[in-house]
Amino acid sequence: MMNLSEAIRQVYKNVGNIENEGQLASYIPELANVDPESFGVFISTTDSCQFGVGNCDDKFSIQSIVKVLSLALAYKIKGGELWERVGVEPSGTAFNSLVQLESDNGIPRNPFINAGAIVVADVLLSNLANPRDEFLAFVRNISNNASIDYSPKIAKSEKAVGFRNVALCNFIKDLGNIKNNPCDVLDFYYDLCSIELTCKELSELFLFLANNGRKTADGEVILNTSQTKRINALMQTCGFYDESGQFTFKVGLPGKSGVGGGIIAIYPNKYSIAVWSPKLNSKGNSHKGMKFLEEFSTMAQSSIF
Repeated sequence: MMNLSEAIRQVYKNVGNIENEGQLASYIPELANVDPESFGVFISTTDSCQFGVGNCDDKFSIQSIVKVLSLALAYKIKGGELWERVGVEPSGTAFNSLVQLESDNGIPRNPFINAGAIVVADVLLSNLANPRDEFLAFVRNISNNASIDYSPKIAKSEKAVGFRNVALCNFIKDLGNIKNNPCDVLDFYYDLCSIELTCKELSELFLFLANNGRKTADGEVILNTSQTKRINALMQTCGFYDESGQFTFKVGLPGKSGVGGGIIAIYPNKYSIAVWSPKLNSKGNSHKGMKFLEEFSTMAQSSIF
């Protein structure tokens, strides 16, 4: 395996020179204000090495990447009972699709499509005394970063245009799989998606999933080994909506994308790498981010397959 930092330098240069195709997620007004030419990468390894290039210290909205973290907390609280409320299969449909919910009796196919993440938010609302504060404390503890916070501006922007999410939540409520008031569930969901991080912060935060569920700083157990394996498996099969098969085929790492243009990818026992480039392809995934990780995993010979 070649030196990871050298591979990042080379691939960053290569991908930086390709045409910056795609579109910003302008349907969320605040995300339309981002510099479309931003491009950053940061890697953190389980043996305490770090390296970053480009806009790796600029904050961006992590959006659906947070679904991995809300899932981790819900799984930590509920254990295997969680899978009675949400499935573990790839959806094969867009992230905001309603088409499978009726035939599946209100059980979303997986926790990373919007319907699944809304159900996970509902689970957290039912099991935490102060959901917003306790979730934020969970994330801050994992990352050892007390500055992580929600963005009221982004949450408000998402809520203003979240008509499809309102439909999803109410439909699931009607089918009996939302227990709380849909307005409360959606407000919490929008808060979760509004968190802003840099590539460096995102890479550091997700390193526990490359370290068998333990924080690298002090060995604290966030998730047990079995739970960590299952979340990584879900990232592998479901982390990129209806482009998850392509990501597995081309990149070969567990990962999760967000419409803010970020991608996190995990190499178990080795590293966590974050990429950010805000222009999205037709599936809602970062165009340059996908290209970078495909070329990086090939050059560094660091696919799990």
